[in-house]
Amino acid sequence: MNEQLPLGLRLRASARFSSFVPGPQAELHRQLQLIAAGSAHGSIYCWGNAGSGKTHLLQACCYGADSAGHSAAYLPLREHRQLAPEVLSGWEEFNLVCLDDLDAVAGLDGWEEALFHLYNRILNRNGRLVISARTAPGGSGVRLPDLRSRLGAALVYQLRPLNDEQCLQALRLRARQAGFDLPEETARYLLKRLPRDLSVLMELLERLDHASLAARRRLTVPFVKAVLELE
Repeated sequence: MNEQLPLGLRLRASARFSSFVPGPQAELHRQLQLIAAGSAHGSIYCWGNAGSGKTHLLQACCYGADSAGHSAAYLPLREHRQLAPEVLSGWEEFNLVCLDDLDAVAGLDGWEEALFHLYNRILNRNGRLVISARTAPGGSGVRLPDLRSRLGAALVYQLRPLNDEQCLQALRLRARQAGFDLPEETARYLLKRLPRDLSVLMELLERLDHASLAARRRLTVPFVKAVLELE
C-alpha cells in the first residue's frame, strides 16, 4: 500500500472498518467496504462535521484495499501547503484513491484543475475514488464548474452524529481493541463532560490508557477526573 502522505504523517493503525461504529452511516460503511475490496467501482463523496469519522473511514478504505491485494493512496488535502498539485500526477495507477478534506483546496485553481483531471483519468480507467469534505458538493466552495459537476455525480453520503448509546459503543470498542478496559460508568462520564467529537474523544482515550498504565490504576471516574482535571 502506498500511503502517499506528507512528511510526519501516517495512517492510523486503529482506522479500520471493524473499529468504526456505523450508526446512521450503515449504508456508507457497506459501500466503502465494497469499493475498498474492489467489488464496486466509481466515486463516493462523503461529508460531515469535524469529528464525524471521515478520516477514519478513508484510512480504513486504504487498509481494506491493501488487505484485498489492491494498491491504495491516501492524501489529506489539509496538508496541501507541504505539496504541489503535481503530486497527483499518475495517481490513476492506484486501484483506489482517497482524498480527505476537499474543502482545504476549494477555490485554489491549481488544485482544482489537478483534481478534475485526476477524476477524469480515474473514471476512464474504471478506477475507484473516495473523497471527503465538511460540506455537500454544492456547498464545497469549488469554483471549477466541471469539477463541481463531477463531485455531484458521485455517490453522496452525509455522516450524521451518533446517538448516546452509539457513542458509548464506539468508545468502549476502541478501548477493547487497544487492549484495555473502559468501564461503562467511565465512558458515560466522558460523554457527559466532553464535546461529542469522536476524534477528540479517541485521542483522550489514548492519553488515559497511558496514564492508567503509568499509575497502574483502572480507568475509574475519580481517576479520569484527576487525569483530565475535570470537576
